[in-house]
Amino acid sequence: MHLTDVQHDRARGVLLGTAVGDALGAGYEFGYPTPETTIAMIGGGTFDWAPGEWTDDTSMALCVARALEQGGDVDDIAAHFRDWFAQNPPDVGNQTRLVLSRPTRDGADMTAVAASLSGRTGGNGSLMRTAPVALAYLDDPAGCRDAAARISALTHSDPRAGQACQLWSHAIRYAVLNSTYDGVTEFLDDADPDVRDFWQPLIHQAQEGEPADFPNNGWVVHALQTAWWAIHRSADSDRPLPAALESCVRAGGDTDTTAAIAGGLLGARWGASAVPSDWRDIVHGYPGFRADDLDRITSNIIAAKDIS
Repeated sequence: MHLTDVQHDRARGVLLGTAVGDALGAGYEFGYPTPETTIAMIGGGTFDWAPGEWTDDTSMALCVARALEQGGDVDDIAAHFRDWFAQNPPDVGNQTRLVLSRPTRDGADMTAVAASLSGRTGGNGSLMRTAPVALAYLDDPAGCRDAAARISALTHSDPRAGQACQLWSHAIRYAVLNSTYDGVTEFLDDADPDVRDFWQPLIHQAQEGEPADFPNNGWVVHALQTAWWAIHRSADSDRPLPAALESCVRAGGDTDTTAAIAGGLLGARWGASAVPSDWRDIVHGYPGFRADDLDRITSNIIAAKDIS
């Protein structure tokens, strides 16, 4: 699909926004910064990240992106997940660890393992990595939603996790093409009534409420609400992308993940050019990539064949 220069800048913002949000939040994970705290890419945190280093959020998003870059399918994505997990990464979500700890041959096996889990299976670990799906389906909204659900299901069987990935990937796709957040509304307008009736009041609550109204942002629903709250409250800022990511961090809790989720949509709306240069210069992480690598992967995904 042919993109204008401005659209291409927004497409480049998807992975970069995810990565800088993740790296910004990494040093504050599970904390609640006070209003006096300066939010910066300090590193540290629970897993002693280097300044500018992304966490499992972006690492898993890049597993998806690298498979899409080659025109791969869910089997290839599952293989990238297994390869990443074999490196013994310092931070792996509980639900993802349960799935990846089991031997699987392909995407169907991995999806079956995820479906076999009992208890709470609606963590935010599939939403945090869904942003690159939009890049492979810029000209195919239905394909985007379908792929987002199938990739989510590799580790997260809860239907709300799949719906969240569909909503967010659709919104990212729409923002790259149209430079607005109206993809959220479009998704809900076209969704099945049960999906619309569940998510519409939650989106409204995120716009009108505060993080205390959705505090459990390790859960996919509250994670999405936190990201949308930060985006909505920062829309009138002179620098909406960094302002919204800082708001995610100040909301506390799973700060790297909520900021990574928000960053994908923020980058799609405002573009890579809206990312502060000092963040771009130091952001890095598995598998030894930096910002220029994210640009290259983005261009290759757009040129690659859609996944099947």
